[in-house]
Amino acid sequence: FFYLQKKRRAATARRQHLKSAMLQLAATEIEKEAAAKEVEKQNYLAEHCPPLSLPGSMQELQELCKKLHAKIESVDEERYDTEVKLQKTTKELEDLSQKLFDLRGKFKRPPLRRVRMSADAMLRALLGSKHKVCMDLRANLKQVKKEDTEKEKDLRDVGDWRKNIEEKSGMEGRKKMFEAGE
Repeated sequence: FFYLQKKRRAATARRQHLKSAMLQLAATEIEKEAAAKEVEKQNYLAEHCPPLSLPGSMQELQELCKKLHAKIESVDEERYDTEVKLQKTTKELEDLSQKLFDLRGKFKRPPLRRVRMSADAMLRALLGSKHKVCMDLRANLKQVKKEDTEKEKDLRDVGDWRKNIEEKSGMEGRKKMFEAGE
């Protein structure tokens, strides 16, 4: 009994140790993923957003603002185009799903009925004119004829045992027995 308890405790301790090791591994993996995302974000920003260099004169500053406004407009146009495409596709999806729902509602499925069908008829229905094999299993069975034995003939000749008893009972039966005994 104590041996089993000790074994169970060891198994639970082993499970808990494995669980804590798995949690530590998962935590380190999450930290690595977060660091990789941060590095990827920095690379993307460095690639797409060059560092801002403020020019000294007013003319250069106005040109920079014009460039920034042009970029903002192009990005807004792209965003608007993608939003319109998204709205269009969602509307198409909703229309198609509504049509599908309407079609499902119009036609009721008939209740299935059990049909008794022989194997030959089923094969003919499935295969059509290709069906050549006969599945009549009873036709292939051997027919065994029973031969009459002498014992069965004797039993048939003796007839019903009740008649013999009735004949022997009563006065007539005793009379026959008495006469047969002489």
